[in-house]
Amino acid sequence: MIKRNKLFGNQTRVTFSLPRDTPPGAVSVVGCFNGWEPGRHELMPRRDGTRTVTVRLGPGEYRFRYLASGGVWLDDESADRVDERGGLLLL
Repeated sequence: MIKRNKLFGNQTRVTFSLPRDTPPGAVSVVGCFNGWEPGRHELMPRRDGTRTVTVRLGPGEYRFRYLASGGVWLDDESADRVDERGGLLLL
Protein backbone atom coordinates (compact mmCIF):
# COMPACT_ATOMS: atom_id res chain seq x y z
CA MET A 1 0.00 0.00 0.00
CA ILE A 2 1.20 3.50 -0.78
CA LYS A 3 0.16 6.57 1.22
CA ARG A 4 0.92 10.12 0.13
CA ASN A 5 0.91 13.34 2.13
CA LYS A 6 1.59 16.72 0.53
CA LEU A 7 4.25 18.75 2.30
CA PHE A 8 5.05 22.44 1.98
CA GLY A 9 6.31 23.42 -1.45
CA ASN A 10 6.34 20.73 -4.08
CA GLN A 11 7.43 17.80 -1.88
CA THR A 12 5.30 14.74 -1.10
CA ARG A 13 5.88 12.29 1.73
CA VAL A 14 5.34 8.80 0.34
CA THR A 15 4.98 5.87 2.74
CA PHE A 16 5.50 2.42 1.26
CA SER A 17 3.88 -0.37 3.25
CA LEU A 18 3.83 -4.15 2.86
CA PRO A 19 1.52 -6.57 4.69
CA ARG A 20 2.58 -8.85 7.52
CA ASP A 21 2.81 -11.88 5.20
CA THR A 22 5.85 -10.39 3.43
CA PRO A 23 8.73 -12.89 3.08
CA PRO A 24 11.11 -12.95 6.08
CA GLY A 25 14.36 -11.01 5.98
CA ALA A 26 15.20 -7.53 4.80
CA VAL A 27 12.97 -5.79 2.24
CA SER A 28 13.85 -2.49 0.55
CA VAL A 29 11.96 -0.21 -1.77
CA VAL A 30 14.27 0.44 -4.71
CA GLY A 31 13.64 2.77 -7.59
CA CYS A 32 14.87 5.57 -9.78
CA PHE A 33 14.67 7.93 -6.77
CA ASN A 34 17.45 6.04 -4.93
CA GLY A 35 19.52 4.64 -7.78
CA TRP A 36 17.89 1.19 -7.38
CA GLU A 37 20.16 0.68 -4.36
CA PRO A 38 19.01 -2.09 -1.97
CA GLY A 39 19.18 -1.22 1.72
CA ARG A 40 18.97 2.52 1.20
CA HIS A 41 15.22 2.57 2.00
CA GLU A 42 14.66 -0.59 4.02
CA LEU A 43 11.13 -1.25 5.25
CA MET A 44 11.01 -1.49 9.03
CA PRO A 45 8.65 -3.80 10.96
CA ARG A 46 5.74 -2.19 12.84
CA ARG A 47 3.78 -3.48 15.83
CA ASP A 48 0.86 -4.52 13.63
CA GLY A 49 3.15 -6.79 11.57
CA THR A 50 3.37 -4.55 8.50
CA ARG A 51 6.63 -3.05 7.24
CA THR A 52 6.97 0.57 6.18
CA VAL A 53 9.42 3.20 4.99
CA THR A 54 8.78 6.87 4.18
CA VAL A 55 10.52 8.81 1.40
CA ARG A 56 10.24 12.48 0.38
CA LEU A 57 9.79 12.95 -3.35
CA GLY A 58 9.46 15.97 -5.59
CA PRO A 59 7.02 16.12 -8.49
CA GLY A 60 7.56 13.61 -11.25
CA GLU A 61 7.15 10.04 -12.32
CA TYR A 62 9.01 7.36 -10.34
CA ARG A 63 9.65 3.69 -11.12
CA PHE A 64 10.07 1.34 -8.17
CA ARG A 65 9.75 -2.22 -6.86
CA TYR A 66 10.39 -3.99 -3.59
CA LEU A 67 13.44 -6.22 -3.24
CA ALA A 68 13.48 -8.89 -0.50
CA SER A 69 16.35 -11.00 0.76
CA GLY A 70 17.55 -13.60 -1.71
CA GLY A 71 16.80 -11.38 -4.74
CA VAL A 72 13.02 -11.84 -4.53
CA TRP A 73 11.14 -9.00 -6.27
CA LEU A 74 7.74 -7.92 -4.90
CA ASP A 75 5.09 -5.72 -6.48
CA ASP A 76 2.57 -3.29 -4.99
CA GLU A 77 -1.01 -3.43 -6.24
CA SER A 78 -1.56 0.18 -5.19
CA ALA A 79 0.98 1.53 -7.72
CA ASP A 80 -0.50 4.03 -10.16
CA ARG A 81 0.33 1.74 -13.08
CA VAL A 82 2.79 -0.80 -14.48
CA ASP A 83 5.08 0.35 -17.28
CA GLU A 84 5.94 -1.65 -20.38
CA ARG A 85 9.13 -3.00 -18.75
CA GLY A 86 7.25 -4.36 -15.72
CA GLY A 87 8.23 -1.55 -13.35
CA LEU A 88 5.69 0.03 -11.04
CA LEU A 89 4.99 3.74 -11.39
CA LEU A 90 4.12 6.51 -8.99
CA LEU A 91 2.82 9.62 -10.69
